[in-house]
Amino acid sequence: MSNKDDIRRYKDGERLHHWIVAITFILLAMSGLALFHPSLYWLTNLFGGGQWTRILHPFIGLVMFVSVMVLMVRFWRHNLVNRDDLRWIRYLPDALHKREGRLPPVGRYNAGQKIIYWSTVIGMFLLLFSGLIMWQPYFAPVFPIGLVRFAILVHAFSAILLMMVIILHIYAAIWVKGSLQAMVKGTVSRTWAKKHHPLWYREVTQEERK
Repeated sequence: MSNKDDIRRYKDGERLHHWIVAITFILLAMSGLALFHPSLYWLTNLFGGGQWTRILHPFIGLVMFVSVMVLMVRFWRHNLVNRDDLRWIRYLPDALHKREGRLPPVGRYNAGQKIIYWSTVIGMFLLLFSGLIMWQPYFAPVFPIGLVRFAILVHAFSAILLMMVIILHIYAAIWVKGSLQAMVKGTVSRTWAKKHHPLWYREVTQEERK
């Protein structure tokens, strides 16, 4: 149960889109891996067989893309890279060893979170464009076969990188105690905010005084 003194970090709509991204990511990862390698083809049974997997995969991808774009528009200002982020990266070993006291103060997101944000956005655009080019039977026949084959490579490479980024994101959320509450309840404790995002905490408390 959230404390009444907790700070609101995410609105309901923002959390909704986050969980849509999470669910569609799992579905896309399973269906994509099933189509990527024969040894994982058994995963198509979760989607009603190989044909249904091929049909559903791109449409689920479009849903994920739209939700990622909604979050991108909502949070891009908070993810602009600045000098403090470059300083934070130099102190990365301290972050990995949970020596937060040595880290430069950060705003709503630190450099690691911004890297995940931009990697996800770029990865989704690569997946969208490559996916459209290779999408049978709608768009692939329009493009030269060489371009379609190149799109398949780009799609696979981008998907693997995005899966690694998302797994890192999940690990970090579990690793930093108190982070999951932000996406489950939408709030974080004042202690958590002051410890991990002191500049953002200062902004929030100043707004509360107005």
